[in-house]
Amino acid sequence: MKAVIIEDEAVAAQRLERLLLEIAPDTEVLATLGSVKTAAQWLRTHPADLIFLDIQLSDGLSFSIFESVPVSTPVILTTAYDQYAIKAFELNSIAYLLKPIRRSALEEALNKYQSLRTAFAIDFNALQEAMQPRQHYRERFLIQVGEVFRKVETTEVAYFFSAHKSTFLRTQAGKTYDLDLSLDRLEPNLDPTRFFRINRKYIVSMRAIDQMIAWSRSRVKLKLSPPPDEEQDTIVSIDRAGDFKAWMDH
Repeated sequence: MKAVIIEDEAVAAQRLERLLLEIAPDTEVLATLGSVKTAAQWLRTHPADLIFLDIQLSDGLSFSIFESVPVSTPVILTTAYDQYAIKAFELNSIAYLLKPIRRSALEEALNKYQSLRTAFAIDFNALQEAMQPRQHYRERFLIQVGEVFRKVETTEVAYFFSAHKSTFLRTQAGKTYDLDLSLDRLEPNLDPTRFFRINRKYIVSMRAIDQMIAWSRSRVKLKLSPPPDEEQDTIVSIDRAGDFKAWMDH
C-alpha cells in the first residue's frame, strides 16, 4: 500500500507514520506534506492508494486541495477538529482518526479501508458543503402600519432603499413600507442569489430589474419595476459593477 500523509505538525506526522508501519509493515509512505499548496502540487503528478488528511493545515482547510486537483483516492481524516466537522465527515462515510491517534483506532480505520477500497469514492464537493455552516436568510418581514400588522414575504420585495435617514422596502405591487433597520444590517440576511447591493442606497431583487443601461465609467444604470422615486439613485457603483455583472451572468 502506498500512502501519503498530509499533516503540518511534524510530531503528529511522525507518530502516524510509525504506527502505520507497525500495523501494516508493507506500507510505503510516499510523502509527508504540510500545506494545501504543496499537497495540491504533489497530488497533481503522484498517485497513491490512501491519503491521511488533516483538516486544518498551516495555510487553510485541506479540503481546498480538491478544488483544483481531482482526486478519487480514499481518504482517512486525522483531526483534532470539533464535533461539527466530525459530523460532516460521518455523513459522507469517510473514516477519521481523532488526535492524538490511538493504535487501535488506526488499525480499525485501515481495516475499513481494506474492506471498502474497491467501492471507495469521495464526493469532496459534498463534504466541503457539509463543512460550511448553513445560512438562514430572511423569508419575511412583519410590518406595522398604524395598528395593523402585515406580513411581507421576501419574494414580494422588489427592492430596499434608504432615504431621509430611514430604510424602506417596496413590493412588486408598488407598496412602500418603513423598516426598522439599516441596509448594512439588512444585507447579510438576504439571499445573495436573489438580492444585490448596487450602491449605498439600494438593494435590488433580480426580479425587479427591467432594463440595464451602460453608463459612464463602466457603470450600469438600472430601470426597476416598480419605478423608484429617484431613478438617478439606481446606478450600480463603480466598485460593485464587476460583481453585479457576474451576479447577473451567474
